[in-house]
Amino acid sequence: MKNLIFINGTMGVGKTSICRQLNRLLPASVWLDGDWCWMADPFVVTEETKKMVTDNIIHILNNFISCSRYDNIILCWVMDYESIYESIVNYLDCENCNIFRFTICCSPQELKKRIDGDTQQLGRNFEKSLERVSRFEKMDTVKFFNDGMSREESAQHIIKIIYR
Repeated sequence: MKNLIFINGTMGVGKTSICRQLNRLLPASVWLDGDWCWMADPFVVTEETKKMVTDNIIHILNNFISCSRYDNIILCWVMDYESIYESIVNYLDCENCNIFRFTICCSPQELKKRIDGDTQQLGRNFEKSLERVSRFEKMDTVKFFNDGMSREESAQHIIKIIYR
């Protein structure tokens, strides 16, 4: 069985850093950041572009699932509604996959510190990110608060849950 690992959370919470570590630590792993399917200029959110990005993610994940070289498939993206997750998983060939869903969380103070310190992410906004936090609380995911933890510690915590 393959492991299909969804890493979720609001902007700036540390999804990318943790997934980079997971990709290094998990055997036979591959990682897709949903944002890579939406690197457009101008960045425009419409029903058409949302559908295109979701279709791209589904296509790539199904290719990873069907490839015999990968046992651990990681997707990180801001999926702040169950419907976003469902619009992906409902079209995946995942009958031979264990599915794990994690939401990365941190305190508002830590989130502000991370967003303010991330000089590479133009357009990140603390208030906008904080507004989304309550949406994740309602989701059927393992909530993981990583305040004060390194990305290595966070990744190890997730790995322990996957392999328990």
